Amino acid sequence: MARIEIVQGDITKQQVDAIANAANTTLLGGGGVDGAIHRAAGPELLAECRTLHGCPTGEAKITKGYRLPAKYVLHTPGPVWHGGQNDEEELLASCYLSCLCLASEYGCRTVAFPSISTGVYHFPLEKATRIAIGTIAVYLREHPEIELVRMVCFDARTKEYYDAALRALEEGA
Repeated sequence: MARIEIVQGDITKQQVDAIANAANTTLLGGGGVDGAIHRAAGPELLAECRTLHGCPTGEAKITKGYRLPAKYVLHTPGPVWHGGQNDEEELLASCYLSCLCLASEYGCRTVAFPSISTGVYHFPLEKATRIAIGTIAVYLREHPEIELVRMVCFDARTKEYYDAALRALEEGA
């Protein structure tokens, strides 16, 4: 799908309208992608996040990007994997959908996502990539205002899984 791009890189360096942050429910920073985004954006991001009073898993909230190249940050707490019996798949799909809805609402044409929940939250990578790519593709079919969604993978292994999920989608598997 031409409107989905998969790259390996640093999400904090993406020249897009909005980047998604794999946040925790407090929205007050953490490790991994969340910590990197907070460090790159500067203390103003944390100050704005304090005013949001957290965010439930599977939903999203938006802030300014501050010192990031992106105008906005879409904060979405992903689900912690507990074996798949606690609506983890639905919650993960909801993370991507909630971010894309906010991006549309705020006039964003380009959005970059990390691989939500596949780090310390232990969501199985193969399953997570299929959910992410499938959810994004369905949204893009109905929302031409979003011109590009870029999946920004932290490492080569993650990128391989996203590439495979996108190929499977394009082949109709």
